[in-house]
Amino acid sequence: MTAHAIGICPSLDNGLMYRFPPSTHAMLWAALAGFLFVSLNTIVRSLAKDLDPFQAQFLRYFMGLMLFTPWVIKNGLAAYKPAQVSGQFTRGAFHTVGLMLWFYALPKIPIADTTAIGFVGPIFIMLGAAWFLKEKMHVDRWVASLLGFTGVMIVVGPHLGGTGGWYNLVMLASGPLFAASFLITKALTKYESTRVIVFWQSLTVSVFSLPLAIIYWKTPTLAQWGLFVICGALGSLGHLSLTKAFRSADISATQALKFLELIWAAAWGWLAFSDVPSQTTLIGGAVICTATIWIARREAMRHTSEKI
Repeated sequence: MTAHAIGICPSLDNGLMYRFPPSTHAMLWAALAGFLFVSLNTIVRSLAKDLDPFQAQFLRYFMGLMLFTPWVIKNGLAAYKPAQVSGQFTRGAFHTVGLMLWFYALPKIPIADTTAIGFVGPIFIMLGAAWFLKEKMHVDRWVASLLGFTGVMIVVGPHLGGTGGWYNLVMLASGPLFAASFLITKALTKYESTRVIVFWQSLTVSVFSLPLAIIYWKTPTLAQWGLFVICGALGSLGHLSLTKAFRSADISATQALKFLELIWAAAWGWLAFSDVPSQTTLIGGAVICTATIWIARREAMRHTSEKI
């Protein structure tokens, strides 16, 4: 299920995006996914202040699953039957545990710092892409990711020893788990359609998250239900975009684009929570932005040279 399949921005999926080479195409999808995920995290952070984080985790994915219902009815259950059921559940398990750590720490950390900490993921993804997916690792991809990670440490370094240090470490621990989930996603793109991958992620995470949600359940207000519906839409569209990015190019080629999320996070944190970005956040953001622009140009040049 692509953006065209769900009736949203068909020009992106079938027109504008495909005017670019595959590497640029993948980066644009990755950048869009980052914006959608940061917007989602902003809303969830607000919800998790009033509801248990594990309940918020379940409802976010359950609402995403419910939004698939019209297309399941239209296309039939057979259209969503996976070729690799075990792979879908394995991915869901890794993602669920990562989310448990992430949602637990989310209400305690500013949204910009939350996003920055998540940037440890590309390092694990780069390693996994080389070792498990056997992708060719160009030196400039490593340089861009390490430069971006340096920017992240400029942002989070001053906070690791403070009162919120424990929550920073808990969120940091989610990085390898999310990396494993995304690496499995990349592997699944060889066998599964985008819509099957995203549908089964919503299904498996909902199932795995349900027990803790029941234990800590608190009935949401009408407004909160509405926000969870929005979260479901943002999350599903984000994973659709990310899966499209992974399908279009090497997963390692898209990782530097994740660092752009710090820019979106700083903006949303200021607008939604009056979180004023610190000097270290701005400096780190500048380093991250430099890495992103540089690797984007390098990937475009590489694609051009390969065509000649």
